Amino acid sequence: MANDELTIEGRNAVIEAFRSGKTIDKLYILDGCQDGPILTIQREAKKQGSLMKYVSKERLNQLSETGKHQGVIAVAAAYEYASVEDILQRAKEKGEPPFLILLDNIEDPHNLGAIIRTANLAGAHGIIVPKNRAVGLTATVARTSAGALNYTPVAKVTNLAQTIEALKKEGLWFVCAHMEGTIMYELDLKGPIGLVVGNEGEGVSRLVKEKCDMAAAIPMKGDIDSLNASVAAGVLAYEILRQRMN
Repeated sequence: MANDELTIEGRNAVIEAFRSGKTIDKLYILDGCQDGPILTIQREAKKQGSLMKYVSKERLNQLSETGKHQGVIAVAAAYEYASVEDILQRAKEKGEPPFLILLDNIEDPHNLGAIIRTANLAGAHGIIVPKNRAVGLTATVARTSAGALNYTPVAKVTNLAQTIEALKKEGLWFVCAHMEGTIMYELDLKGPIGLVVGNEGEGVSRLVKEKCDMAAAIPMKGDIDSLNASVAAGVLAYEILRQRMN
C-alpha cells in the first residue's frame, strides 16, 4: 500500500470509520467472506458509494501494515469530496459561466495533483472524477497539487457519461481532448464548458466521447505522439482561459 494512503484495518475500525463520516475511497474485502460485520461494512460502503474489491487472503496480507486486517482493509481519502452542485454554486458565486474539468481514467496521483493545480490557476471551478478506474484524493495528490486542493473542489461521480448528460441540461457543453479532433484554436470554447481529458494510453472512453459536443486536438510538432495527461489538460485549460479573457 502506498505509504501516503490512509489505511484502516480490521472490521470494527472500518465500521467506525464509516460511521464517523470518513470518506472511504476503496475497500479490499476477503473474497467469499459473508459474516455479519463484513455485511455491515458492505452496506455502509454501498451507502457511501465506495469502490469494493474482493481479493485473496494473500493480497490482503500484502496490503496489510498491521497483520490484523480480519479480512478487510479500507483506504480513506486524505481530503473530502465536493458535490457537482457545490462546483456549479462556486461558479455562480463568482458570477462566471461554469468551467469544469472531467477526468476519465486518470490513475496516476501525480497527474491528478498536477491537473488540480493547473485547474486552479486556469480558473476552473472544479474537477469531476469517476468512482471507478481513477485515483482518489490521496496525500500524494494533495502534495502534487501544491495547495490547490484547498481551493479547487473535486467531485466523485458513479457515471461520467450520465453526469455529462445532467450537466448539459444545466446549459454546459462539452469538449474532449482527442488527437483526431479539430485543432483547438479553431474551436469556440467560450461560455459554460466542461473539458474532458483521458489518460495517455486509452484517452477518453468511447461512451464518454460520444456524449461530448466536440473534440479538440492539440497541435504537435514533435516526434512522439502524445502529451502527458496533465500537460494536455493544462494546454487546453489555458486555451479556454485565453478565449474567456478575450
